[in-house]
Amino acid sequence: MGLVREPQVSVQAPDRAVQAKSPEVQTSVQSPAQARTPSRERVAAASPQAPLPVAALPAPYAPPDRPGACPSGAEVAACTSLGDLQRATEGCLACPLGPGRLKFVFGEGAPKARLMFVGEGPGRDEDLQGRPFVGKAGELLDKMIGALGLRREDTYIANVVKCRPPDNRTPTSEEAKACLGFLHRQIELVQPAVLVTLGATPLRELVGVSEGVTKVRGQWRRVTVGGREIPVMPTFHPAYVLRQYTQDVRRAVWADLQAAKAWIDRAE
Repeated sequence: MGLVREPQVSVQAPDRAVQAKSPEVQTSVQSPAQARTPSRERVAAASPQAPLPVAALPAPYAPPDRPGACPSGAEVAACTSLGDLQRATEGCLACPLGPGRLKFVFGEGAPKARLMFVGEGPGRDEDLQGRPFVGKAGELLDKMIGALGLRREDTYIANVVKCRPPDNRTPTSEEAKACLGFLHRQIELVQPAVLVTLGATPLRELVGVSEGVTKVRGQWRRVTVGGREIPVMPTFHPAYVLRQYTQDVRRAVWADLQAAKAWIDRAE
């Protein structure tokens, strides 16, 4: 009977490249505690050598001092027509909103309108066209005016600020104050029988009422402009109506506008 030979397994020498790497691999293996605890050398290398720079705060806006950039109160008061007032103010850079606008949104409507609407400020569509209330909110306002038996051009429409705030944010009090003299002169020239404020900003900045619109809408207020006392009817902004398009909100606005129209009819 022949011998059964055991299988021979040839053992090859380890690859040189592997041999060269193996010592480094072995020395890099750490215990879990070592892996969690950084060495002093690594901490020192990762630590900043100098304090991080502090971002500089933007400098306060400084209106330009060149003639015409910021119309004076005397120049505004000297305007005897809406056209004169628009030409005197449309280049205004008195507040930070001016340099960022596309178009100055002065206002529009009947020069001697009995009913005047005052909103907050231009939005994207108004900034593009240079006209107040021409977007979705403007379309709704037009429908409201039409429901009263009036046309848009029978009324006068303006805003507290004439330039669009970034991202349609609420104008600051400083921005509103820089523009409020223009609005006062508009009101003096138009001489409306009734003002309707749309939203919180004109109610706060023009009339001086800081309470929310929900609390005071439908309640008559008064504002004195140019020595003349004018009744004011506060109501919701059309943009708010579009966001809260409920029967209660629409009924409230409709009641406010009907009250304003009834006042005008009695005064005529």
